[in-house]
Amino acid sequence: MNQPFTERLQTIFEHLHHSPETSWNEVETTSYIAEFLRQEGLKPHLFKNMTGLYVDIGEGIPKVGFRTDMDARWQEVHGKFKANHSCGHDGHMTVALGVVLLLKEMAPSLPGAIRILFQPAEEKAQGAKALAELGIVDSLTYLFGTHVRPLYELHDGTYSPALYHGAAKLFTGTIQGLEAHGARPEKGVNAIEVAAAMIDGLKRIWISPEQSASIKMTQLQAGGSSTNIIPGSATFSIDARAQNNESMDELTRGFDKVVEAVSTLFGAVITYKIDAHIAAAQVDDSAKNIMKQAILDVVGEDHLAPEIVTPGGEDFHFYAYTRPHLKTTMLGLGCGVTPGLHHPNMTFNQERLPTGAEIIARALILALHQIERSD
Repeated sequence: MNQPFTERLQTIFEHLHHSPETSWNEVETTSYIAEFLRQEGLKPHLFKNMTGLYVDIGEGIPKVGFRTDMDARWQEVHGKFKANHSCGHDGHMTVALGVVLLLKEMAPSLPGAIRILFQPAEEKAQGAKALAELGIVDSLTYLFGTHVRPLYELHDGTYSPALYHGAAKLFTGTIQGLEAHGARPEKGVNAIEVAAAMIDGLKRIWISPEQSASIKMTQLQAGGSSTNIIPGSATFSIDARAQNNESMDELTRGFDKVVEAVSTLFGAVITYKIDAHIAAAQVDDSAKNIMKQAILDVVGEDHLAPEIVTPGGEDFHFYAYTRPHLKTTMLGLGCGVTPGLHHPNMTFNQERLPTGAEIIARALILALHQIERSD
């Protein structure tokens, strides 16, 4: 490994790690990356009404790309709430800038252009949708991503060519019943009882036992400080998870039926909205094989790990969900994440980041050659 390259990536990581910003607030992060790219003689493209940016390397219309996320989580760390990079996005951005440095040296000999995307708001599952709506990925045939993996899922120093994340939907809503005196429950419509009926109904949404899926109420707020009033209103949150998009569609249809049935039974008005929708992975075999070959080329077969199926969600997969022409996969970066992703004290082996950058750069070049052969 080139020592100056490794040291430079360590400096980049230290800056990003100590400058976390939450979703849609990645202002300093965007500025830092844009200035870094300018210093390298590249032209970053910033967005008018939101954080994030992209840069193209090479000549022509980009047909392959790599996407990194940028935002940190808002969580309690040592008794104080703060922005915190507990999902590894600081590492992902470091990999992306490492890819930029590697590709810049090869730019004169690249058979086409490569687009590097720095996406905001992954943690809110909103950034991929925003970039897709701008048409940023429309010219691409291949799009790659990466994610650091926990030690219990992937050994330190090993690399997986595909991550099969699950789908997730987060619903929030309101129940409008009718308040009444505690001594006259028949005169009211108890919002808590309506919520209880919804919970019972959710348990009766059946999915094939061959598929992993769940839907449950995770928040409920109803009633005030007086205990002798039948509460007439409530707010709730629903968390739905499924290993594939088809099962998520079944959960959604089942939830709609529960809402309709319970509303009719109690005479209550139940309204809801989808706050977040994370699509399940739709891994393309061609993209996966390219990533596998890149791993073999950079670190050899001894460090190649199997594909990973994980129940977690990742906003990256929304690109292929909304743009079916995209061939996508994510590199699983085995870097000893402990105690685990989203833990406030999460840490990982930063020495794996330069290798991750080399693998991604190699995959992007292989993808360009693949397109060149097929044209």
